[in-house]
Amino acid sequence: GLFGVPELSCPEGFQEAQDKALQESEQLVQKACATPPGPETVMIFDQLSDSLCRVADLADFVKVAHPDFAFREAAEEACRNIGTVVEKLNTDTELCQSLRRLLTDETVMNSLDPETRRVAELFMFDFEISGIHLDEEKRKKAVDLNVRILDLCNEFLIGSHLPNKIDKHVLPEHIRYNFTAEGNYLQIAGLHADCPDDLVREAAYKIFLHSNAQQLRRLEDLLASRNSLAQLVGYDTFAHRALQGTMAKNPETVRQFLEKLSDQLSKRTQKDFEMMTKMKMKLNPHNSTLMPWDHPYYSGVLRAERYNIEPGLYCPFFSLGACMEGLNSLFSRLLGISLYAEQTKRGEIWSEDVRKLAVVHETEGLLGYIYCDFFQRPDKPHQDCHFTVRGGRLRENGEYQLPVVVLMLSLPHSARGAPTLLSPGMMENLFHEMGHAMHSMLGRTRYQHVTGTRCPTDFAEVPSILMEYFANDYRVVNQFARHYKTGQPLPKNMVSRLCESKKVCAAADMQLQVFYAVLDQIYHGKHPLKKSTTEILKETQEKVYGLPYVPNTAWQLRFSHLVGYGAKYYSYLMSRAVASMVWKQCFAQNPFDRAMGERYRREMLAHGGGKEPILMVQGMLQKSPSVEDFVDALVSDLDHDFETFIMDS
Repeated sequence: GLFGVPELSCPEGFQEAQDKALQESEQLVQKACATPPGPETVMIFDQLSDSLCRVADLADFVKVAHPDFAFREAAEEACRNIGTVVEKLNTDTELCQSLRRLLTDETVMNSLDPETRRVAELFMFDFEISGIHLDEEKRKKAVDLNVRILDLCNEFLIGSHLPNKIDKHVLPEHIRYNFTAEGNYLQIAGLHADCPDDLVREAAYKIFLHSNAQQLRRLEDLLASRNSLAQLVGYDTFAHRALQGTMAKNPETVRQFLEKLSDQLSKRTQKDFEMMTKMKMKLNPHNSTLMPWDHPYYSGVLRAERYNIEPGLYCPFFSLGACMEGLNSLFSRLLGISLYAEQTKRGEIWSEDVRKLAVVHETEGLLGYIYCDFFQRPDKPHQDCHFTVRGGRLRENGEYQLPVVVLMLSLPHSARGAPTLLSPGMMENLFHEMGHAMHSMLGRTRYQHVTGTRCPTDFAEVPSILMEYFANDYRVVNQFARHYKTGQPLPKNMVSRLCESKKVCAAADMQLQVFYAVLDQIYHGKHPLKKSTTEILKETQEKVYGLPYVPNTAWQLRFSHLVGYGAKYYSYLMSRAVASMVWKQCFAQNPFDRAMGERYRREMLAHGGGKEPILMVQGMLQKSPSVEDFVDALVSDLDHDFETFIMDS
């Protein structure tokens, strides 16, 4: 069966696994209600969470990645059913009462260790944001709203990826070949951001981002439903509800962070736009106004022209085997951890190119498993991500339930006779996703509810972004980057050029992220919104980003992050700020410092979500960072490295 779960040898097994989980959860609910307040209450709640998550998390992965449609459909159904049960449990007053008895018993609470106390409070928080304190009618309304939001999220997500069709005669003949033809229509499935032809990018932008009434209605419905739910359970806005418990804590801090960052970036962003405009004039004298479809392309041209970083020059040094060796060696030196390939049993994996790795510590032994689903295949989503399939926890019998995760990438299959070669971007993504996997392996908490990456969103990206800093350091890269034919190491100046090239137009790139984050905050702020979502987009784009809004487009309808990162898109920027501070203070001097690696594990990875995020950051940095510190960390990363500059001049 999939992941070694016997029921899942066929799609119908999802029904069986789901029924088993629901039966188990019913027994645990009864047990929780009958147990006197004490640490056992928290244990039972965590078992309850585990029995449902073991099916839901696994199904979450299978519904997007399994090549067999029947499996995907069965998993989708299981997700929906378990999601509905979870929403019902979150409004179960008797279940909540058993937890409240514990939380209000001061003597018992004082006898609990900090992690158990925090987990009890987190479970209570789940009840509260679901409206447990409301009367029965309003509680039912909260459940209905939650189910409605789940459905709208799914519909919006599907709509955000659908291609747009256009009559082929609308486009000039000489650019039609760039798009997929379907009879008299052309399919526009993306922005073609890397295409050298300005007209192709312009057409793709205007057609792919053309407004769509149905998708617009879904978005408006989703934002309104989220707002209704937040207000129903006692929050001013959805953002207030979503940011509780995060590093930022509230929308005011996020606004302050984004405003200060935007102020610090504005001069640099202007310079970047001027450089891109000059480059556009040089290549296209007839039309030199910089438009939104130009930014990704011309910043790429500037990078390539200034630093000659043709991916083809780098790929031969980054074979997949060499990169995995590099990760293995880094983890071994920093954390005492090695990765071993393991044989899989029949039916355990969903595609024969999936590899299973055992994660082993030099003294603690086996820590968990990582399934590597690295290669492209039809119907597989083109995104790199990390899935928790099973969370770690201390079982009732004293054994540790080992965490299981999947890393999903979209690497090309290798050419005959050559290994799989990664571009520098793919190599960095591999390191990023491995950062999440290590968090999952080392966040060995007693409770499944806070294991590994089950922590606030604005902290969850810190371990993965920190790995990007390692991936961009010559001392680390030099350990593994070898030409697959000659064995020659990657020259130092090539690594330096690559790192410096990333700083070209980096202010404008960051400003674009600030714009997305501000937009997300406004959409999830005070309702009813003052204007339509498209008018808000236009106003925010011109004010925060600086490139003109294009009439009849509605980029927000493609903003798929509104689903998983609603009111939390700023997390990428805040996590990057923390990762940057940790890198500079703890690893920049010596990226293989074992004592620092151990401190990083102890202070930041070991707690999962079992400790307040800002306290983990304080423990690592030995100080409490302010909003200004976050902004300074991000902005100082944009400065060019003087040594490389001299070398290349």
